[in-house]
Amino acid sequence: MSVWGDLVGQDPVVEQLRSAAEAADAGGAAGGKMAHAWLFTGPPGSGRSAAARAFAAALQCSETPRGCGHCASCHQVLQGTHADVEVVRPSGLSYGVRETRELVLRASSSPSGGRWQIVLFEDADRATEAAANALLKAIEEPPPRTVWLLCAPSPEDLVMTIRSRCRLVTLRIPPVAAVADVLVRRDGVDPATAEAAARAAQGHIERARRLAVDEQARRRREEVLAVPRRLTSVGPAVAAAEALVKAAEEEAKATTEELNESETAALRQALGESAKGRMPRGTAGALKELEDRQKSRATRVKRDALDRALLDLAYYYRDVLVLQLGAGSELVNADRADELRAAAAAGTPETTIRRLDAIMECRERLDANVNPLLAVEALTLALRDGAA
Repeated sequence: MSVWGDLVGQDPVVEQLRSAAEAADAGGAAGGKMAHAWLFTGPPGSGRSAAARAFAAALQCSETPRGCGHCASCHQVLQGTHADVEVVRPSGLSYGVRETRELVLRASSSPSGGRWQIVLFEDADRATEAAANALLKAIEEPPPRTVWLLCAPSPEDLVMTIRSRCRLVTLRIPPVAAVADVLVRRDGVDPATAEAAARAAQGHIERARRLAVDEQARRRREEVLAVPRRLTSVGPAVAAAEALVKAAEEEAKATTEELNESETAALRQALGESAKGRMPRGTAGALKELEDRQKSRATRVKRDALDRALLDLAYYYRDVLVLQLGAGSELVNADRADELRAAAAAGTPETTIRRLDAIMECRERLDANVNPLLAVEALTLALRDGAA
């Protein structure tokens, strides 16, 4: 299978990137045949990083057509082991200027064996203002064989001076049927479960896979969708907020705990840990730095998990609004049709819209670093009161 196989429902993007990879040559960036900076945008779950990784593999591919998927270069890029492809995944809520300057320095070196020196920067929108300025200088005057692949939800998430120097690649939300088909073929999920998970995830491929194969993920989503029924008074509304935040913390812990242990063990071994578990002098600083990065990553993962919960809640009220307006659109939560019809009959479209606005406002508050529990408590109280 070629490197493009994981790009679900993105045929125009695949054609754009395949054509660019075929046209590229080892000196193309300097000569204008190959853009030296690309910006991959699209909603969460659309496959921005997968598209950038596939493009990197196609650029390094040693076969024709580019992106064969079976040569050593393609395999190494897809596995994350290619010496001339560096993947940057900000572990915290932001990516600082010191890390960016170090990255720019590494990116300026010539390829050791591949056709290009490629930097794939996931979540480039997390770069601080100072980091973005450092990145801009590298994009403005790149070495002839360096290619930057930046990923962000939308072009507006990066400063105008950076996005204006990038070739734009826009991904869309994959169709439910396409996501379900991938779950059946790739993960062996039964068709009914695959379709339900794909519909619940609304095109987010990895989220759909998790819902299809992970019972705990499905349980956490059910707890979120139970929130509207629990908002009977102030006390239950506050308790519902606490439950939402706790569920996000549990998901973050499940995601990071195993990774933290493996990272710490690997670092302790690299620093020379003795058989008795003693560390050499002067290694405490490195361990402390890793611990700080892990704490920052845990905060980010928790915020991301809470944001997914809020989106699930938003889709619930979106379904209510669809029924109230008689729009005829397919329900995201079709398995709750009776409950949704009851909620639609008990309110008005104006009230539902105000509730949706309250959810979006809560997301903005969390993005602005407001205490999660306080922000979600304010949300559940607003939902109970109809966001009046």
